[in-house]
Amino acid sequence: MSITIRPATAADYDDVARITREAYVHGGHIAEGDGYLDMLGDVAHRARHAVVWVAELDGKVAGSVALTFEGQEYSDIARAGELEFRMLAVDPAIQRAGIGRAMVEAIVEYARTVEGIHAVSLTSIENMTNAHRLYESLGFERIRERDWKHEDTGLFVFVKTLES
Repeated sequence: MSITIRPATAADYDDVARITREAYVHGGHIAEGDGYLDMLGDVAHRARHAVVWVAELDGKVAGSVALTFEGQEYSDIARAGELEFRMLAVDPAIQRAGIGRAMVEAIVEYARTVEGIHAVSLTSIENMTNAHRLYESLGFERIRERDWKHEDTGLFVFVKTLES
C-alpha cells in the first residue's frame, strides 16, 4: 500500500467532488440535499481560491484537502501565522487505511516550510469524533473559545502550534 500526497489537477476534480460529498454524507455529518454539498462538489472553484491536494492510494485518488491562509476566500478561522485546512475527506470505502493521517502529517510538514506560519488550524463538525481523535493524536488541541456555529451545526476548532 503506497500513499502519495500531491497537488490536485483538473483531471482529479470529479473524483475529489465525489469523495468529498460521499465522505460527509456517508459519515452522517451532513444530509443529502444540504446546500453545503454544492460547495463540497465545486472543486474547480475551490482550486482557484485555495490549494487543493489529493491523496492517492496505489495510484488512485482516495482523499483530498484544501489549504488556505488568513484572509483568503476559503479561510474560516485562520489567523495571522496560521495555515488552515478544510474539507479533508477520505473515500468512505477505504477509510481507516491511514490516508487521513498521511494528509494531516503532510500538511503539518508543509506548514513548517512556509515562512511566517507558526500553527496549523482547522474546523471540524462536532459529530466528527473519529477525526477529532486523529487530530488530537497528531498534537492538535481543541481551542474551545474559537468554536463557532454555522446555522445549527456546532464547529470545533483545533490548532497545532509548530515547534520552532
